[in-house]
Amino acid sequence: MTSATRQPGTPAAALRPRLIATDLDGTLLRDDKSVSPRTVAALAAAEDAGIEVFFVTGRPARWMDVVSEHVHGHGLAICGNGAAVVDLHGGPGTHRFVKVRELARQNALDAVRLLRDAAPGTVFAVEQTYGFHQEPAYPKLHMEIPDNLLPAEALLAADGPDADQPVLKILAYHPDLDPDAFLTLARLAIGDRANVTRSSPSALLELSGPGVSKASTLALCCAERGISHEEVVAFGDMPNDVEMLTWAGRSYAMGNAHPAVVAAASGRTVANNEDGVAVVIERLLAEHI
Repeated sequence: MTSATRQPGTPAAALRPRLIATDLDGTLLRDDKSVSPRTVAALAAAEDAGIEVFFVTGRPARWMDVVSEHVHGHGLAICGNGAAVVDLHGGPGTHRFVKVRELARQNALDAVRLLRDAAPGTVFAVEQTYGFHQEPAYPKLHMEIPDNLLPAEALLAADGPDADQPVLKILAYHPDLDPDAFLTLARLAIGDRANVTRSSPSALLELSGPGVSKASTLALCCAERGISHEEVVAFGDMPNDVEMLTWAGRSYAMGNAHPAVVAAASGRTVANNEDGVAVVIERLLAEHI
């Protein structure tokens, strides 16, 4: 597997960027979930200059309609924190999965058990390629009606709902814990059975397969294109972006970013509502094109 660990090489600032990797919520999108005209123009200008743009998000494929009309060229996006690479060309409802990095059901069951023991009161939802299922006590945090309401153990059983579909990630919510404290607790409890991160301001965790992250899947996509990490520029705002920002040759924390993101990135830009991604892209194009 291609490593998502940064290796020594040419200073990234000296290289012309070949790929821009940007998170969506809190990063490319404004708080109202729109893509500003300035950002649309900057993305198009980057593609016209021969720089690929990858949307790299925790969102599932079916929530990608917010940017589907802005894809250019390859039209690929990394969804589910690296669990899937999706071709967005078909538009909402017709997305094609190009690559799936699933969470094994036994790993998922182990993670649920360990997290229930470590943090009583945790409730779960299950994200699959085409389905979304949740426990009855899981709050209405998402923009959809779940396909099934069952305990996580039943949802993840070998004969459970949509058992023929890969599990992309588990969502774990706690009503009382501090979000960062919950993340630390879960990582200690679950260990190497799953990759644990978060992108929500609430105590909502996202569990993916071991080694599956935005960074590792982006590294695979770049290796397929002969693109080095030094040639990648990345943007993000939340803990699920940290590995990607650490791996990329140049990386930018948004003005609204979590402190861990600020520490991981090599640079900063203004907030998402101030078109921070576009500000950097415009400058990079002026410097290198």
